[in-house]
Amino acid sequence: MTLTATTPQLRSACAAALAAVRPGEPISREAALLLIHCPDADLAELLSAARAAKERFKPDVITYSRKVFIPLTNLCRDYCGYCTFRRDPGDPGAHTMTPEEVLAVARAGEKLGCTEALFSLGDKPELLFFQMRETLRRLGYRSTLHYLEAMCELVLRETRLLPHPNPGLLSPEWIARLAEVSPSMGLMLETTNESLLAPGAAHDNAPDKVPAKRLRTIEDAGTQKVPFTTGLLVGIGESPEDRVDTLLAIRDLHDRYGHIQEVIVQNFRVKPPIPMAHWAEPTRRDMLRAVAVARLLLPKVNIQAPPNLSAPYYEELADAGINDWGGISPVTPDYINPEKPWPHVEELHLRTEAKGCKLRQRLPVYPEFLPALAAKSGLLSERLRTASDDHGLAKLERAA
Repeated sequence: MTLTATTPQLRSACAAALAAVRPGEPISREAALLLIHCPDADLAELLSAARAAKERFKPDVITYSRKVFIPLTNLCRDYCGYCTFRRDPGDPGAHTMTPEEVLAVARAGEKLGCTEALFSLGDKPELLFFQMRETLRRLGYRSTLHYLEAMCELVLRETRLLPHPNPGLLSPEWIARLAEVSPSMGLMLETTNESLLAPGAAHDNAPDKVPAKRLRTIEDAGTQKVPFTTGLLVGIGESPEDRVDTLLAIRDLHDRYGHIQEVIVQNFRVKPPIPMAHWAEPTRRDMLRAVAVARLLLPKVNIQAPPNLSAPYYEELADAGINDWGGISPVTPDYINPEKPWPHVEELHLRTEAKGCKLRQRLPVYPEFLPALAAKSGLLSERLRTASDDHGLAKLERAA
């Protein structure tokens, strides 16, 4: 008999998988495949196991990063079906920021106690658009990555903010170059399901979303011991089994290199202008299962889920084992999901405390990765030592 959400066999199998969880030890793929289908009647037990794993890892605290969001350019050569961020040249809102605009945003964040400058941008738009090549020529740079490197260095030199770039696929050379001007960087794996590259699927006409290419970038960062943020998208056409396999691919790289500082479990949200505007969103329970299974597969890795994408019930994610809320900005919107504003920090504080945890501000790089970076010489390590407290968290916190 096939196990489904209504069969007694599945309930029994899930109960056995939860009973076999060992403190601090990752669960197997077989257990994860059962628990990702955990029946609603047993969801509380799954969440209890995930929360217990989180408390063994980082007890009593959930962190966040106070940041500014810097959309360096929204031109992009990928056409993902869920994205409202990307633009073609000439589209309403298409824009590449100038150095003056970048610095103005960073300085505004600095005044409000931000410590992270999150750089988001389209992947190598100059390869597709001559207009971007012309913009880069006027700015004095050969490529978008050269421009990103310079803007990270500008923010690092002129403010107290620490850059965290999300530039898409990177070569080993570019990982090394960006690591000189940023303590961490990121690339969402999103999924390992290659069928999402098919016509009409989420990654149709998105050449930079080939899973093998993204895994290579994450691995190359590992060989250089660069603290790295990655994660999965939930609800873009993948199956629950795909979610497990995506998490396992991340776990495999972390087991080999120890560099995954954070895994984001991010849910797809419908937006009117996108090709996927009529797709079903993942349910609250889908997200709780995905986060809980992520915690049990990765019991000693930081797990994050964005609160604005699960509002108004985002505090339930704490029950599923997250230990981080991600970046929250008092200055800039979430340009990727502009219709979903971030919660105010005071509200986040109250809801976190209601779940029995203290809210603490971190840097873009997590405390466990800080000593190796701070021990180096140069401006980046100097900024890290100045910005961090004795626990590796942000030294200064300010009320919203």
